[in-house]
Amino acid sequence: MQDTMHLTQATDIDNGLGTTTSHADAHTAPSTEQFTAKKESDGSAFAIASFVVGIASIVSGWTIVAPIVGLILGVLALRRDTKERTLALWGVWMNAAILSLVAIMLVFGIGLLVFGLIAGTIA
Repeated sequence: MQDTMHLTQATDIDNGLGTTTSHADAHTAPSTEQFTAKKESDGSAFAIASFVVGIASIVSGWTIVAPIVGLILGVLALRRDTKERTLALWGVWMNAAILSLVAIMLVFGIGLLVFGLIAGTIA
């Protein structure tokens, strides 16, 4: 009976920071506020990364991999309800614009190639 009593009592634990916490408080689950703060900080980082990758794609001419990564990061940031929504939207639009230009150039290039092959066989 005394062992049971000892297990249910809360004991004070020195956490090394000059304060003590009770044993019962030391093993509680993190609050939802901590998860929300982590989620918002990840969303902000994704939004900023998407924006930076979008600008870098335009300036340096990265055409396929970087805009896809930037687009994914921007969409993740928007899905996480970030405070940096404007940066995420700019990142998504810039990366989508680069990808659409690449698609248009690819279709145009393939069209020219096919037209050149057809014209070369006729002449």
